[in-house]
Parts: sequence; structure tokens; C-alpha cells
Amino acid sequence: MLYPIELRARKHIMAHGDARYAVRMAGPIEIEVKIAVTSASSMRKIVRGAKFSVVTPRVFEQNLVLDNARGSVKANGLLLRVRVAGKRNPKQTALCTFKGPATDTPTHHKQRVEREFIASSADECLAVFAGIGYHPAFRYEKYRTVFARRARRGEKGKQGLVTLDETPIGVFMELEGPALWIDRTAKELGFSRNDYITMSYARLWDRWREEHKIPAGNMVFSHRV
Repeated sequence: MLYPIELRARKHIMAHGDARYAVRMAGPIEIEVKIAVTSASSMRKIVRGAKFSVVTPRVFEQNLVLDNARGSVKANGLLLRVRVAGKRNPKQTALCTFKGPATDTPTHHKQRVEREFIASSADECLAVFAGIGYHPAFRYEKYRTVFARRARRGEKGKQGLVTLDETPIGVFMELEGPALWIDRTAKELGFSRNDYITMSYARLWDRWREEHKIPAGNMVFSHRV
């Protein structure tokens, strides 16, 4: 069975005896930050130099953010998303995600409830949501690579994931895991809390459009890269 990228990475970590991270195992809480980087290739070298290994190779993603006609999901600070990875086909699976309202912690991390499941058919999943009034309201694309590593000797706490996202508006690294792991990993990779971004890709796209005077629309590549 083809797993969407995050679940495939999580399966890898569990297979090597490491839970994704303690908070995640105790409850469905996502803790993460984004960091803007200048180059995907140079960031890959830095991440690999820190002994992280690729657990999901670079793959094209389409993310469909769903909402109803009233826009209630977005208005309440929630997220309902269907994600497909790789080339679309009739039997393609989808990762379906619900996220609760985001909270910025005092340590500048974004924290929110997250629930996920895999649908065996992306098309049928979208049809079910459409049947109860939830349709794609925004689409964003990216190429994602996922990295992980085992805890090193003397390193306490659970390990998180490093993802490298190549988007139409730039390259971003996401660190997801316990807050202390995020801070430690960011510092190791050459960043600090001053570099943390807690905005969603939808909000980053809105800001980018405003800065570049681009009309409203989806965050998609004009051509595949």
C-alpha cells in the first residue's frame, strides 16, 4: 500500500524503535515551525551533514483545502485538507487531515490539534466531502522531501521530522516534533527562534500575493520543476 509521505516517514521511525514524539503519542497535538531557506540543494547538504537520512524521497504534492459555501472552516481557524502525493491515478490514496485552531506558544512554536486518516481513493474521498457540502476552496502545490534520524548517544527525548518543501513562493524547512527538539535541531542547522514562521502556506501565499500584487488564486507552479 502506498502511504502518503508523512505516514510513510512515521512508519520508518516506528520501525526503528523511535516513536514520532512523546506529545504525539499521548494525544493528537502537532507542534511545528517553518523556516525560510534560500536553496533546496544547499539545505539538503546541511541536513544530511547533520546525519539526517531521507525517509521519503522528493515527491510532488497537491493539497486541497476544503470549506463549505459559508467559509465556516476558515472563519473558525480550522483546516480540512485532502493531500495526494505523486502522479494522479484512479487508485490513488489520500491523506485527509483536520487541524484545530492554531496557537502560538510563548516559545514561538505553532501548536494545534491534528487528526489524520488515509482514504483508499482520493476521488471518492473528495466526493464524500462534496456530498456533505465541503468543496476545494484553495489548492497549493509543493515538492516535499522528508528526513529523520535516530537519537544520538546521550540525546534525550523523542525525535521529530525535518521536511524540505519547495513551493511556488520559495523553499521552506519544517521542523515538527517536541518544542525542545525543534529548538535544538534548528540551532544545529544554523537557525534560531528569530527565524521561526508559524503562518500556514495559505497565509504565506496571501502575504506573497499582496507584496507582488498578484490576484487571488491557487498557489501552484506555472510549470513542474
